[in-house]
Amino acid sequence: MDVALVIRQRLEKLGLEQRDLAAGAQVTESYISQLLAGKKTPPAPDRTDIYEKMGKFLKLSDGELAKLANLQRKEELKRRLGDPPAPLFKEVRESILHKCNPDKENQLRVIFEKEPFGELERLVTQKLLDVVKGVAKKELQNENWLRLVARLSKQTYEQIRVTLLEFLDANVFNLSAENCLSFLDPLVESWDIDLVTFGMDVVLNHRVTPRQRKKIEFVERDSNQAFDEEPGLEEFLHDASLSSDATEEEIEFLKKLRFNGKRPTALYYYREWQNLRDPLHFRTP
Repeated sequence: MDVALVIRQRLEKLGLEQRDLAAGAQVTESYISQLLAGKKTPPAPDRTDIYEKMGKFLKLSDGELAKLANLQRKEELKRRLGDPPAPLFKEVRESILHKCNPDKENQLRVIFEKEPFGELERLVTQKLLDVVKGVAKKELQNENWLRLVARLSKQTYEQIRVTLLEFLDANVFNLSAENCLSFLDPLVESWDIDLVTFGMDVVLNHRVTPRQRKKIEFVERDSNQAFDEEPGLEEFLHDASLSSDATEEEIEFLKKLRFNGKRPTALYYYREWQNLRDPLHFRTP
């Protein structure tokens, strides 16, 4: 039994229409129609709230639809493993090249066209996807953010919710033109790549994310090598009321702290700095 069959059975039992379910799940009626017809793959449960909304609307047990979706997706993945990857749509390539450093656009275009869907094109596309997905995942439950992206991509709120489900499931092998034009295009301001180290510098649209710049590097680093400063640390160091007498040794220690994607504030650095100076936190040799 799959997700579409369960939904159709519940709609029939409750005397409801597809448009009623679409309104309850805050998506388009077209998306529900394609999902029930098997033209859309059920989205990953950990990336959407659609199963929770539909389950509640259809009066199903908590998590029932999500469990079915997981099983269905695993079966479909097994069937697809042997399929060869399809090349990128022309619109996707053009959108990506349009955003790259103008000084390198022609050079990259020649490489992409000489080796269609080659290693460099796949690398660039996947890294841009990773960066934009990272932003989208953080804003998944933010209705205001979704409405802003909907305006930028000229879609309705319901349409962008549907497109987001597909975008978060997309990878370099199945990225559609719709995914690209809905998220990659409005979120990515520009990008550049070093063709020696393959390090990438991605600048995001300041209207949709406060963290505008992402650096992706593929070279070995020494553990003591300096990293870009966190915005919170920069704020801490520039606020004399917080860090006026911090020593170079203490600042170097703060620079080396890592947070697995989290963004500490200036207040965090102030408290960490105070902890360094508190003798209660250290044993006497």
